[in-house]
Parts: sequence; structure tokens; C-alpha cells
Amino acid sequence: MRTTGPSRNGGRVVVVTGATGGVGRATARAFAARGDKVALLARGREGLAAAADDVRRAGGEALVVGVDVSDARAVEDAARQVEDTLGPVDVWVDNAFTGVFAPFTEVTPEEFRRVTEVTYLGFVNGTRAALRHMLPRDRGTIVQVGSALAYRGIPLRAAYCGAKHAIQGFNESLRRELLHAGSGVGTTMVQLWVGGSTAATLIANAVAPGLLDRYLARTNVDAQQDRGAPDGPANLWEPADGPRGRDSGAHGRFDDEAKSGGPQQWLSHNRGWLGAALTAGAGVLATRRPTGQVRR
Repeated sequence: MRTTGPSRNGGRVVVVTGATGGVGRATARAFAARGDKVALLARGREGLAAAADDVRRAGGEALVVGVDVSDARAVEDAARQVEDTLGPVDVWVDNAFTGVFAPFTEVTPEEFRRVTEVTYLGFVNGTRAALRHMLPRDRGTIVQVGSALAYRGIPLRAAYCGAKHAIQGFNESLRRELLHAGSGVGTTMVQLWVGGSTAATLIANAVAPGLLDRYLARTNVDAQQDRGAPDGPANLWEPADGPRGRDSGAHGRFDDEAKSGGPQQWLSHNRGWLGAALTAGAGVLATRRPTGQVRR
């Protein structure tokens, strides 16, 4: 099924996996607002149709492709469909994921395997499909959507944290291979460090990991509980927008608590000129003579 809308000439071709909700849905909207052609890859029919409407309203062109990213052959077929319909892929965003919220000993082998196949191997499958088309052209960008949990595992999320750690290592290895080959194809991993507490956790992980282990063991299990909220639809084996779910777009149950910005976001968006200012300031300090020094 193809949904089209007005797009500016010269727009890029962008693929977003897991495009029906959360970060994937917001990413698709952002690319569409720039006039890009966006291929939406996911499982849920209702979510895909709604995401295509979002892309069209934002000014882009949408191609809907129903696919389970754990199926390598299906992802390869999806990539060919995108290229045949929209043109050469310029940007491929790996974002699809799933998870199980439970102590490791209560997660079945089948559940752990499913999380790994979607959240880790789904990224591998998407990257392989993208490279198959990008490498011969010697151009293109692959974006892996990561998490702070790629660096720090937390209780009750063993399968998800393991997958994110695996993606981090996979992306680092691939990046170095592309650099060694002098390839024009680039890969990067965008870590969603949302909130000051997450940044503080990563700093503590680098400075005092043992203390952080004890702190998270003592506090993080209770901190992740939301006893007052009803259970949402599970998306491990079926799309969240299936018979028991609904399309929630890029939003979740915590909109009232969400903030549109903060110091961390500001620093990230302004790191270029901040770095230049710090470098210039250091240069000035280095050339200044101590006060009271007598010249001879």
C-alpha cells in the first residue's frame, strides 16, 4: 500500500523501522517536514496507516511496508521495494524494538530470543539491507537508535539492555570497517539520553560503577513500577495497535510529566559553538602572563 502527499523536489529517501509509534513516529514526521520521502516499516496496519497520514500532513511522501524486522529476507525485500518505488535510499534509520519487563529468571527462552531477534538482529538485518544498496553507490547514512541502556544495564530489562549493548558494539565495529575501506557510507548511533538523571547515571557509571550497581539494585526496581496505570498492549508477539491496542502516535501515558526541553538538550544542540568558545577561552588563558610578573 502506498500513500502519497505533496513533497518538494529533491527530497531525500528515508527509511524508518518501527515507524508506527514513539521515536520512530516522531522521526518520520521530522523527515517529512523537510520534504523527504519516508518509507515506513513496521508490523501494525493501523499504526502504519496513521503514520503515513502524519507524513503526508507534514509535507512528505509516504511508502508503507508491513514487515517484521527479525525476518532478514523480508527486510531485504522491503529495501528493494523502497528503492523501486521511491528511489535510492539516502538515510536508513534502525529503530524497531520490543522488550520484556520482568526479572531475568521469569523470562522464558522464547521471550528472550524474540527480544534479541527484533531489538538487536532487526538492526543488523536493516543495516545489511541498507549497505547492499548504499555501498555500490558509495553514499548513504545509517542511523542506529540507541539508548543509555547501551552502556548501563538496569534491573528487569536484561533482554533489552543486552540487545542495546550488542548494537553499540556492532555499530562500532561496522564504523571502523567503513573507515578502513574509505567508504562514503556513514553509520552513527544516536543515544536517547533523556533527562538529567540519565546523564548523571552515565557519569556515575564511568566514575564509580560499583557504587552505581548497589544504588540501582536498591532503588531501580521500585522506581520502574507504575502501579496506578493499567497494563498496556504487549508488542512482543503482535503489534501494539492490534485488536487489543490502539494507535497512540508518538505519545505515551506520561505526557503530563513530559517536558519539551531542558539544559541537557540545550547543551547538545549548542555543543558546536560551546566547544569553540571553550577552546578559544583556553587559548586566551594559556597566553596570559601571571599578574605581577616582571618583564626583563
